Amino acid sequence: MAELARSPEQLGNTIRRARKKSGMSQSELGKKAGLRQETISLIENGNSAAKLETILAVLAALDLELQIHTRTGLGTALAKGLNTHGQN
Repeated sequence: MAELARSPEQLGNTIRRARKKSGMSQSELGKKAGLRQETISLIENGNSAAKLETILAVLAALDLELQIHTRTGLGTALAKGLNTHGQN
């Protein structure tokens, strides 16, 4: 499963899909990750206040991992110092 997440909402949706694919409820995932069901719900709904260690625990409970890649498209252009019109 390879998915792109650039926002808390996208990450939450990815986690929700993975949880449902694995057949787990939010409560079951919470227990497996050492978290409350309410925390899983907040993450799946895109709450941006979740700590990185919490996200990593949820990903581990789903047998997923976090990978970091260089952004593609506009993000790459902005990282190179270009504006949206392609000028320096």
